[in-house]
Amino acid sequence: MHSWNQPILDSLAQRLERLPHALLVHGPWGVGKLALAERAAQFLLCEGQKKPCDACDACRWFRAGNHPDFRRLEPEALSKEPPPEDETPARKTKQPSIEIKIEQVRALADFLNVGSHRGGRRVTLVHPAEHMNVPTANALLKGLEEPPASAVFILVSHRPAQLLPTIRSRCVAIPVPLPPRDAAIGWLSEQGVKDPQRWLAYAGGAPLRAVEHAARGAPALVPVDVREALEPLAEALQKTALDHALLAFGLPAKYQTTGATVARERAGDWLAFARQMGEDRLLCRHPLNPRLFSAAMLAAMPSGSETPQRPR
Repeated sequence: MHSWNQPILDSLAQRLERLPHALLVHGPWGVGKLALAERAAQFLLCEGQKKPCDACDACRWFRAGNHPDFRRLEPEALSKEPPPEDETPARKTKQPSIEIKIEQVRALADFLNVGSHRGGRRVTLVHPAEHMNVPTANALLKGLEEPPASAVFILVSHRPAQLLPTIRSRCVAIPVPLPPRDAAIGWLSEQGVKDPQRWLAYAGGAPLRAVEHAARGAPALVPVDVREALEPLAEALQKTALDHALLAFGLPAKYQTTGATVARERAGDWLAFARQMGEDRLLCRHPLNPRLFSAAMLAAMPSGSETPQRPR
């Protein structure tokens, strides 16, 4: 877990005996929410005097990924588990799902309704929670509404507004903010990131995202051929648009995508384009023709301005 989130875990530790049955850990993408949620789950399952002790059987099982009282619900695309050995070749070539499936929630029934193997809590971690479709979310809602004794749900979300209101209302929100800038830059320097200030700016202050961007570089503003490249392109276009709008108002560029001079009368065009890219980012995960969709996004960019510089 990242040091800037330690105070949040400490706060949960002080409320150990009064913790609710469902937590919603939410905040910007790239601030360490998943690592915090995993550490909180280990904390709840730890059997040592100092929690989490990293030394008891429960902690060792958790870190090895085989604690009997812990379940993780994630899309196949994010799953750490290898595919079953008996899968057919046709099945193995199928694109892994980016949604949490209703079958995964239904499979929790035995886990939740059978007593704990260790006589303590049973913990279910759902990540990212907004990747549940409506039927899946409704299936999970039943467990949140009538939780079995000693069952704890930890939901991790980058976009909590996309969750069903009934899901949000049954969870206690645990906000995870951006870390202090100096702490984030220091951590990025320790990770060997070159020009950490610029990459942190491009990531909107989220250090884990900054590491990802620095490793692969900002996407070129050209049409793409694969679905996985659509959302990074839409993100880059949205940040480019917001920087242009800020410059048009005489303000510094937040994401450092450009240093171009932008006429004030173009601010509205760039803000409208930024809003459109925000909507397009939500569509990027759906089955689309990547080439046509990315070309349409690029064609919608306001004309009459120089191509923005990309972080190097």
